[in-house]
Amino acid sequence: MIKTIITHPGGAHKDDFLACAVLLSKFPVSIFRRDPTEEELADPEIAVVDIGHQHDPELNNYDHHQFARDSDPSCALSLVLQKFGIYEDTKEFCSWLETTEWFDCRGPHDTAEWLGVDREAMAKLNSPLDVTMFQAFAKKNEHQPGEPVWEVMKMMGTDLVSYVVNLRSRMNQVAEHEEIWELGDGDQPMKVAFVPRTDPPIEDASGGLAWRVKELGLEEEVVAMVYPDSRGEGYGMRRYNDSPVVDFSKLSEEPEVHFTHNRGFIAKTSCTEISRLKEILLLARV
Repeated sequence: MIKTIITHPGGAHKDDFLACAVLLSKFPVSIFRRDPTEEELADPEIAVVDIGHQHDPELNNYDHHQFARDSDPSCALSLVLQKFGIYEDTKEFCSWLETTEWFDCRGPHDTAEWLGVDREAMAKLNSPLDVTMFQAFAKKNEHQPGEPVWEVMKMMGTDLVSYVVNLRSRMNQVAEHEEIWELGDGDQPMKVAFVPRTDPPIEDASGGLAWRVKELGLEEEVVAMVYPDSRGEGYGMRRYNDSPVVDFSKLSEEPEVHFTHNRGFIAKTSCTEISRLKEILLLARV
């Protein structure tokens, strides 16, 4: 049980801000921005974040500044996510995390080089949201439940943890039912990812299926996905990674297809028979 969070005073950054926010999602306690004492570092009921030169998850100490200079980029947020057991999933689902680690450990020049962009481009990524929230967090040495900044931080931490945990749950559900179809004759059949309607239904099955395709390493092979339509009894069909292999606008005259986007990237059908679904998909092949 954590009863208090301590992080460093002075300027605030994405790393310490989000590390504290994630902790608040589980431990809605006060945050103090000051140096910790040795007694506080030894107290597991006090989380010390991004300060203290100690990484000891058993004592809830989450600092990274003592790590070797050539170690892989890591930050206090990384260490808190590891404690929560969701670091790897967060890194997979949230592409901004690795950039945050690089920026916090290596600075804007090395991060820009790693990203393959000019250093000036890094500043162009900032927004009033970043500036305002970090300044508001830095202005006070204490943040208590019920105060605006504290409440926003708790909301952000809760949303992040919920997103990662729920997405992994959906992917696990999809994995139990998913199929990879190979449709068409010849040397180059097209691959389609499919997940059937289940009871209970999988929330946002299309999103979970898209991530599963990536996790299976089939991003360059799968050209389309078929998943239960959340608004009807049939199925939704859409391109994967906007593949040019399929154009669903070609299905506009098919009787079972009640919606096709004129850009050809998505369609909806009332059809529920697997064999007919496969026939419809082949009709959309370019």
